[in-house]
Amino acid sequence: MCGTLPTLAFPAPSWWWLGWVGLLPLLMVVRAAPSSRAGAVRCWWGLGAFVVVNQYWLMGSVGPFLLLLGFGLGALWLPCGWAAHRLLAAPVSIGRTVAAVAVVPSAWVLAEAVRSLPSLGGPWAPLGASQWNQPVTLASAAVGGVWLTSFLLAAANTALVGMILHRRPAVRLVMVGCAAVCAAVGPAWYVVAPTPAPGPTVRVALVQVGDITDASARQQAGEAITATLVGQRVDLVVWGESSVGLDLLGHPDVVARLAELSRRVGADLLVNVDAAAPGGGIYKSAVLLDAGGVAGSYRKTRLVPFGEYVPLRPLFGWITRHSKAAEQDRQRGTGEVVLHVGEFAVGPLVSYELTFSDLARREARLGAQLLVYQSATSSFQGTWAQPQLAAHAAVRAVEVGRPVAHVGLSGDSSAFDARGRLLAWCASDWRGVTVVNVPVSDGVSSADVTPYQRWGEWVPMTAVVVLICFAACGLFLRRPA
Repeated sequence: MCGTLPTLAFPAPSWWWLGWVGLLPLLMVVRAAPSSRAGAVRCWWGLGAFVVVNQYWLMGSVGPFLLLLGFGLGALWLPCGWAAHRLLAAPVSIGRTVAAVAVVPSAWVLAEAVRSLPSLGGPWAPLGASQWNQPVTLASAAVGGVWLTSFLLAAANTALVGMILHRRPAVRLVMVGCAAVCAAVGPAWYVVAPTPAPGPTVRVALVQVGDITDASARQQAGEAITATLVGQRVDLVVWGESSVGLDLLGHPDVVARLAELSRRVGADLLVNVDAAAPGGGIYKSAVLLDAGGVAGSYRKTRLVPFGEYVPLRPLFGWITRHSKAAEQDRQRGTGEVVLHVGEFAVGPLVSYELTFSDLARREARLGAQLLVYQSATSSFQGTWAQPQLAAHAAVRAVEVGRPVAHVGLSGDSSAFDARGRLLAWCASDWRGVTVVNVPVSDGVSSADVTPYQRWGEWVPMTAVVVLICFAACGLFLRRPA
């Protein structure tokens, strides 16, 4: 029960402040265990329950396998629970408590980093993402990615536990000071971060057609909504994932119709194709069209395990008989690309790829001035899955210092500027098009390159070093004299 509390910090509730105190009950329960092994098991159960409750919406797709998934992933936090008990259990001391403020968050971040591997489902709901609607506290992600924000939140919670456990006023003051420093990192960077030179404003139209099962009707709805933009002087119109259900290379008539629509609206169209390619294989592709036809495309490279392919299908293919797992595997593209809309560069990515920091960093290095994500979460219509995915757009924007537009086929759609400030949000029950004025920069000045973009995954690497040092010290102290 204590482990499920932090789920309320994420969408839909989005009680962001709970990220700073929501781990307190779990840490107190862990440190009160009779042994470090029992503390590790308590942490495992708590985080397993966190995964299950946070991603309850998978129940309709994977059924009871969700429990296996949740508690399998929860096992990644066993070291975190062991360290928390080792350093916070009675009798408490100032030295061990200060060490806990570094060691426990390191174990937490390392568990999140391992869980973020594509084969384990990707980095869904890392603790740092709970700050998505607070650009000031999320600003720390520009320095060390979402990992640094997660570390600061876990460290602040650990320091507050130390404040509760100690009775000496001086020690309590030190612990409160540690928590305050953690909370101040994001606001400090928000104030001192270099400001990119002002650039042009791009008018991006986000088209949300709703949950339409028939592919032909879905495309017609997108065309009808887009036609209403005539005369509104937009630069780019973005449709959601799977908005076109046939391969455009084999249907020149559809290409001609979309090109004519682009000409009438006066803007390029970024649609998304989910169809078999002429050479075989089903791909998810972002396709850019202008008045002359197809101007460029990107094929999704990071696929959803079981949702878009079944890992080791000969071994696990039976799962498709008991769930909504993919009957046929989608194919991967060859890598990230940048598409050019007029004079500015767009980095297209698709759905699940929104959760991965490394893909956004690669697009930024390729010169993308705007990141555009297309998603389709209709299988989870009306659940927390939709706002949870849309919220990741704010995290990616802050990490790489680029504005982000995310368009959901049936919700939620969102747009954020390069500092993570909300520009637009369209809930899952909304249908139509909204035009967003997105400020972009040239993307090449030093102010456009965040420390995280420059230094990469230094926080998880530092966490590994901290844990190695902690383990080495523990072994040394246990050696007989």
